[in-house]
Amino acid sequence: MHIRILLIFFLAFTVLSPASSDAFEIYSYSHDSTVIGSMKTYKIKGNESLIEIARKFGIGYNAVTDANPGLDPFIPGDSKNVTVATSWVIPDMAAYDGIVINLSEMRLYFFSKKNRGIVRTYPIGIGSEGNETPIGTYKVAEKIVNPSWHVPESIRKEKPELPRVVPAGPDNPLGSHALRLSANTILLHGTNRPFAVGRRASHGCLRLYPEDIPKLFQAVPNGTKVNIIRQPVKIGVLNNKVYLEAHKDPFLRINYYDEAVRLLRQKNLYESIDKIKMLSALKEKKGIPVNISN
Repeated sequence: MHIRILLIFFLAFTVLSPASSDAFEIYSYSHDSTVIGSMKTYKIKGNESLIEIARKFGIGYNAVTDANPGLDPFIPGDSKNVTVATSWVIPDMAAYDGIVINLSEMRLYFFSKKNRGIVRTYPIGIGSEGNETPIGTYKVAEKIVNPSWHVPESIRKEKPELPRVVPAGPDNPLGSHALRLSANTILLHGTNRPFAVGRRASHGCLRLYPEDIPKLFQAVPNGTKVNIIRQPVKIGVLNNKVYLEAHKDPFLRINYYDEAVRLLRQKNLYESIDKIKMLSALKEKKGIPVNISN
């Protein structure tokens, strides 16, 4: 399947028909252009749910519900306009190398050594309360096609009817491919429950849509660095404009205002912003890049 590389130079809102997530997979970025993608507006047809729309556009449940707080996720209503959150500030890293997973936004970014300035990005599901995915720096230790699921004892205690091993197939929650990290208990894998992408629903592993995991699997070599982070506030620049992206993260106690100011001062951008716009974006926490420039 041919995948277009999107060179994004501005944020725009447009009305469009459903699209495959392939159209929103690969982006270019630079030091002066750290906001990727473009926001969209989609008109609901019939009884479509926000969950279905999220998957059509390669975003998670969290992204579509946070961006549309006034709509019912299951019955949003025929002909209603939905904000499709297909724009992101790339995470703040000292160097862009390998996989970066931002738990706060439930999103994965892959920066390839072979293609500098290009990033792939996919929505993910993460660990639930009490089973939080651990932050840290790891490596891809093993790549597995059609993985069997060796059911952890902690899960068998909750569901004793489960066998010790679930073979590959439609009932396997690991999906078609898996990447095992150097922290042996963490897997990046597909899922037979795609509605869980963009939710805190796993026992610590990271889930991708069934259509996304084979592409990530093919692109990522063994030994790739994996940084798992929490960045609920991100600051980016595009066309000399400053953007703020804020995400709800109940697992992280942080003063959002202080964090935004710290990042803006660190990047020498604080004097370039409108404080009212910043406060509004921090209050709403819609998970989308908001122009806060003067």
